[in-house]
Amino acid sequence: MSSRTCAKPSCNVSASATLTYDYGGQAVYLEHLNPEAHPMRYDLCADHADALRVPRGWVLRDERADAHAIAS
Repeated sequence: MSSRTCAKPSCNVSASATLTYDYGGQAVYLEHLNPEAHPMRYDLCADHADALRVPRGWVLRDERADAHAIAS
């Protein structure tokens, strides 16, 4: 279990995934929780990571379970 919690406001569930944006490439990456926190990444609980939606035209790359890229 992580000592870090989900970055979503008012969610106090332990984080299990790390969210990273690539603004230039219009991509969002979800990965297993990185070992260390970083100010340019966001930690999410499993529920919020699973429910994540990206802007139209962007790509979500969920690398937590070798998922295929999902275009939005």
